Amino acid sequence: MCVYEKLKELDVTLPKAPPRGGVFTPVKQFGGKLAYVSGCGPDLNGELFKKGKLGTEVTLEEGREAAKCCALNILTLIHEAIGDLNQIKTIGKMLAFVASDPTFYEQPKVINGASEFLEALFGAEIGLGARSAIGTNVLPGNIPVEIELLIELK
Repeated sequence: MCVYEKLKELDVTLPKAPPRGGVFTPVKQFGGKLAYVSGCGPDLNGELFKKGKLGTEVTLEEGREAAKCCALNILTLIHEAIGDLNQIKTIGKMLAFVASDPTFYEQPKVINGASEFLEALFGAEIGLGARSAIGTNVLPGNIPVEIELLIELK
């Protein structure tokens, strides 16, 4: 199924591209068919997502939604750089950071919000790659989640 048709079926609209938070390339193609997508936060269309750490200011469910928002921002960047989300052959690796209170240990459950969305959109074979979910003490702008992807293109 066409990725854009599946987005409609899921009642999801790609947001506008997030602004860059530094000097870098949002999507870097290399090695012929590979592309690395720089870390994205959860703010959509210029609207700030709830700030803070998981385990104190941000609940597990809010963290899951933040992770899904990160995935949406990533898809927008891929769409703008590649021109067609249907060119994604597979997600090779997701690296996710979760700003966490020192007593919060559910980082993988937070990042499931992104993984489950990508699986629903692309199917398990394409949408689920290897993954790391890392707790950290702080993220830029006090965002709760940041995610980056390594993808293979057709």
